[in-house]
Amino acid sequence: MKINAGEIRVGMLLEHRSDLWQVLKTQHVKPGKGGAFAQVEMKSVLKSTKLNERFRSNETVEKASVEEINFQYIYDDENKYFFINPKSFDQIEIDKSIVGEKGKLLTENLNVSVSFYNDSPISIELPNQIKCKIDITDVALKGQTVSSSYKPAILDNGFKIQIPTFIEEGDEILLDTRNLEYIKKI
Repeated sequence: MKINAGEIRVGMLLEHRSDLWQVLKTQHVKPGKGGAFAQVEMKSVLKSTKLNERFRSNETVEKASVEEINFQYIYDDENKYFFINPKSFDQIEIDKSIVGEKGKLLTENLNVSVSFYNDSPISIELPNQIKCKIDITDVALKGQTVSSSYKPAILDNGFKIQIPTFIEEGDEILLDTRNLEYIKKI
């Protein structure tokens, strides 16, 4: 679908130079002399390279058509994660390189949204919040809240995060999957 360069927004997927690009930053500029343009920073979804591109306001760009389908995570092996569609029971496999660090947050039967481009999976979207267990953390010292209200912790999935001092080993917490930050104790 063709869109005007002025309609480009952060997070959009664009087809440009025979590749698929995700928009990271965009700035619309109207110089005193000459025509307006959009300065766009993009990252290649398939190659992980970055590109800064300048589009004139009268140019059109191709917005990629991406299909999102809900799946459930079932298991993984050395190179792939396996998911099942709960409605049609179709199974798919996605390379660990596509999923990246998010793969550590996958737990059995977790519902995720998989984005497909030309019938190939390109990314997964986790729920905004997931339950995790504190594996290792420091013991809170009395009076420590004066200096800092957070301490380091390692979750059962291996992620290192900052948590409040009242959280102890073995406690369950809610974790924000978008920025890997503590939300609340369960």
